[in-house]
Amino acid sequence: MPGFAQDIRPLFRDRDRQAMLFAFDLGEYDEVRANAAAIHEQVASGDMPCDVPWSPEQVDLFQQWMDGGFQP
Repeated sequence: MPGFAQDIRPLFRDRDRQAMLFAFDLGEYDEVRANAAAIHEQVASGDMPCDVPWSPEQVDLFQQWMDGGFQP
């Protein structure tokens, strides 16, 4: 089961984290968990990150993390 620290946090590059600080911090478990549905919608549609979309495997990993109960 994917965990935030090991599997999800590394999906967000420093530039992604900086770009989203106006709304929330992609490096913080509680903030990503609270916004997980919106984040998933954006990465699944390819709208986030704005320069290089996530691979289907990365999107699936994020979905698995959500489905698995948001392990820290």
